[in-house]
Amino acid sequence: MTSAEEFLRSYHDRRPGASSELTERGRVAGDGRTVYEVFADRVEGAKAVLDLGCGDGALLAVLKDRGAETVAGIDLSPGHVDAAGRRPALADADVRVGRAQELPFADGEFDTVVSVMALMLMADVERVVAEVVRVLKPGGTLALGLGGGGLDAMEIFLKVARPLFAVVPEERRVPSVGDPRTRTREGLDELLGPAGFEPVSWDPILVDFGGTPDEVWQTCHDSYYQMATLDETQAKGLRTAFTVATRSRVNSDGRLNAAMCVNVAVTRLRS
Repeated sequence: MTSAEEFLRSYHDRRPGASSELTERGRVAGDGRTVYEVFADRVEGAKAVLDLGCGDGALLAVLKDRGAETVAGIDLSPGHVDAAGRRPALADADVRVGRAQELPFADGEFDTVVSVMALMLMADVERVVAEVVRVLKPGGTLALGLGGGGLDAMEIFLKVARPLFAVVPEERRVPSVGDPRTRTREGLDELLGPAGFEPVSWDPILVDFGGTPDEVWQTCHDSYYQMATLDETQAKGLRTAFTVATRSRVNSDGRLNAAMCVNVAVTRLRS
């Protein structure tokens, strides 16, 4: 296990419900549903689904509700896997602790593989892709949700926070994670095309996280792993700086606009 994987496992073991709570907090602009519900539309009709980096099983539960007959997941965090196991909808799901680079599933076991906000954190991504090809049936679907950056107050948060994150002592910094190719359409085609996948479709989804300044601060706080590297004094200072930087943007109704883009990439494995 890499140092980045150890960090991610430890972080999510401490807060196993954080990711799904954050997802539940946001609503897709103009739609009103969560990003998991909108994402599920992209794999409508899936019957046997594997979720890479499944977290506490929130997406798998949505897919099960949509008619998936077999659902499975893998995640680095035992805390996540335990939380998934407590979901009634996943009583018969096969959710395991493990790495996407070494999937404990049979060849051709799934017609659909999904991963939301996880592939872009994974090391040795070529090996992940090879494992996806192995467990996916010919003609099967791969659907990915990838972070596309924050907007409005979330963008301001990063501008204020980056200088502080940059001076965190080396021993406390978040290890480098992921492969930059997983964050762009061109990079994904570069990775997936030689493995046998069709060119990806690319659909940006805007997720509204607007709310009171306190609510938006909490969303920003919960969205970035680097917050775990700050001590209490630094975190308080960042909150003050964020409040000052966004004060003039609070609407007359007390609402602060904030949003995040999630890019949904979908492709099929050539038969």
